[in-house]
Amino acid sequence: MAAALVDGNGIVRGWSRTAARLLDRSPADVCGHSLRRLLVQQSDPTCGPGSAGQALLRHRSGRAVDVAFDVLPLDGTSDLLVLAAPTLRVTGWGRDEAVVRALLAQDRVGLGIHDMDLMTLHSNVTPDMFGGIRVVDSQLREIISDPDAAAALRRVLVTGIPMIDRKQRVRTPRGPGKEWCLSLSAFRLEDAKGQPTGLATLFTDITEQQRSSYHLDLRHEAATRVGRSLDVLRTAQDLVDVLVPALGDLAWVSLAEAVLEGDEPPKLAGPGQWHLRRAAAASVAPWPPGLWPPELGDEPPMPDVPVLRRVQHGETVVAPDRTAFMAMIDFDSQLAAFLIPEHGHSLVAAPLFARGLVLGAVVVWRTSRPEPFDQADAELLTEIASRGALSVDNARRYTREHREAVVLQQRLLPRAATDTPAAETTGFYRPAGNGADISGDWFEAIPLPSLRVALIIGDVTGHGLPATATMGRLRAAIHTLADLEMEPDELLTHVDDLVQQLGNEAPHGQQDTVGATCLYVVYDPVTGRCTMASAGHPPPIVVRPDGTVRDIDVTPGPPLGVGGMPFEVAETHVAPGSILALYTDGLVEHGDHDLAAGIQQLTDDLAAFGGPGRTLDDIGRSLLTDTSDAPARDDIALLLARTRAIPSDNVASWEFAADLTQVASAREATTRQLSAWGLDVEDVAFTTELLVSELVTNAIRYAGGPVGLRLIREDVLVCEISDPSNTQPRLRRARTTDEGGRGLFLVAQLASRWGCRYGHTGKTIWTEQPLAAAGARTEQ
Repeated sequence: MAAALVDGNGIVRGWSRTAARLLDRSPADVCGHSLRRLLVQQSDPTCGPGSAGQALLRHRSGRAVDVAFDVLPLDGTSDLLVLAAPTLRVTGWGRDEAVVRALLAQDRVGLGIHDMDLMTLHSNVTPDMFGGIRVVDSQLREIISDPDAAAALRRVLVTGIPMIDRKQRVRTPRGPGKEWCLSLSAFRLEDAKGQPTGLATLFTDITEQQRSSYHLDLRHEAATRVGRSLDVLRTAQDLVDVLVPALGDLAWVSLAEAVLEGDEPPKLAGPGQWHLRRAAAASVAPWPPGLWPPELGDEPPMPDVPVLRRVQHGETVVAPDRTAFMAMIDFDSQLAAFLIPEHGHSLVAAPLFARGLVLGAVVVWRTSRPEPFDQADAELLTEIASRGALSVDNARRYTREHREAVVLQQRLLPRAATDTPAAETTGFYRPAGNGADISGDWFEAIPLPSLRVALIIGDVTGHGLPATATMGRLRAAIHTLADLEMEPDELLTHVDDLVQQLGNEAPHGQQDTVGATCLYVVYDPVTGRCTMASAGHPPPIVVRPDGTVRDIDVTPGPPLGVGGMPFEVAETHVAPGSILALYTDGLVEHGDHDLAAGIQQLTDDLAAFGGPGRTLDDIGRSLLTDTSDAPARDDIALLLARTRAIPSDNVASWEFAADLTQVASAREATTRQLSAWGLDVEDVAFTTELLVSELVTNAIRYAGGPVGLRLIREDVLVCEISDPSNTQPRLRRARTTDEGGRGLFLVAQLASRWGCRYGHTGKTIWTEQPLAAAGARTEQ
């Protein structure tokens, strides 16, 4: 503010330094001269006592300076005090004054002026604003008493860095059960020298905006987390994890028992056993004592109370306090004991309603948070529960379909364990994704004639029911072909033709998706010989009785369904007591390992786990546990077989020339051997002599020689007649006048089963007779 002292004649008698800076004129230039000389226009108003207005003053440089002035008379003298300032600055002062006046008049924006000790010098806050925030003892009590807020305000005082839009929660005496949310900003006040003098605070009520934003975030969280799993219990747990602590302090989900099994819930209404089970629960604190436990279990029958009827009819229920909830359960104290948690004061419950069915209910309590649930909370829970109900229903339907697929596959798979004279076997199957994706992997142990066993493992392309159905058809075909006692390569050739046919029958565009790999192994416990062929399948691994491990060199043919290429047969000798491991690629293709590395890892694991004295079940579980760090991306099938050998004392063989007189010799040799085995009882001896006589006679008469005879004793008595002919014997019923043709008919009547298999040179006809009194099998 520039100042000049003027006498009654308008002569300048005093000139301030601010005035000198304003016009760049020193006191010597101005004092003693008329003030009018400084006016740009002589017509400008004269500075009379009490006058005020605007004028243009002449700067030393010649430019005009627009000022606002005020003339003040001095008591007891004719001198006048003229005060002036640039007009623009005076206008800004007025505007600033108007802004401050408008802010102080606001009832939706709080303003506080504080000193260096945060004492409130001025505030526009009234008792009706912000739920009744108090200005007590010259402080904004609810804000300044918060240690974090006070520390933040003091940082503004120290650093001068403004604080913008800090979310500040406060509780006021007028609404003890309600929390307010304010947006708090603070700026440091400074004097002309830049020294801090205090603090200005601005705050606005953003409670509703925050609540709307929070509800929106909770909806998004529910949409993101609920429904990620196709497991009913996991989906229910995700639902309560979203609600606690975001909406309440304690929550649980109860589901109809049928839903957990994958079925639709019963269409019931009213009291009685609602067949609910606690499926999931969450709490910010330890589970309250006396409340129904959070573990999965049946809930007690519900009486006919209003809250039950409302939830069963699809209505969301809000109880703002315990009294309201007690009224909803007809003040049943026993029911309240397991439904109301300790310190629980407000409840909201919503049905899990999907496709016209009430799958269950979700219940949320507030125990430590003071504000009660309101209608907005009920609408939010209704929306989240609706989304959760659809996810639970999807998981329920998947559970049902998955259960049906598992049942189908279990019905198609053979028994997990078998025990035959040739081998003890145990099979394992683990679906992909820890049971989430049933597929077409399978294993098989088929007893063959002459005490042999066929070990099969296979992997159908694809997943789901189509792969399972294809697996069933392949398994049935292999069973049929195995009964025909084909060589492994010939059997795989026939199965390959079947897979090509299945591909041709597949829907348009899916023909190339039908395929499989398969390994077919035949083990003979008499010779210890193992014969096998592979259709694109990994080779088996052998663990010797001494614990050493070796691979079997098998040249794999093409996968089944390719066609046009042969399959090669590999033979090896397997010592009794060895373990044969047949597996699908899901066991060896996991993580970042390639197939070769996976097979090597499996070989090392078999060496570690397959030692003497361990059961096949223990070995298999150890192998699967060792690969279960993450859910398998492909199905796993594993077949373990511990081989046995038929003792040499239990096998007798002879060879006879093509002479019908040798039939008597064959009978005599058979009689002597049965007597040595203690099987010379009348029924066994008579039947065996008759079978040998008929079969040797037929071989000599129609096939020539030499003719081989072999007897094998185990839990059955096997009789084998070999000849060099490839002619297929035919069973027929002879007429009364026929002189022959009754031999095979007699064989079929006397033996429990019989058949014929072909070798590289000739064929072998075999028969089996049960030996009920033969005693226990000799284990090797």
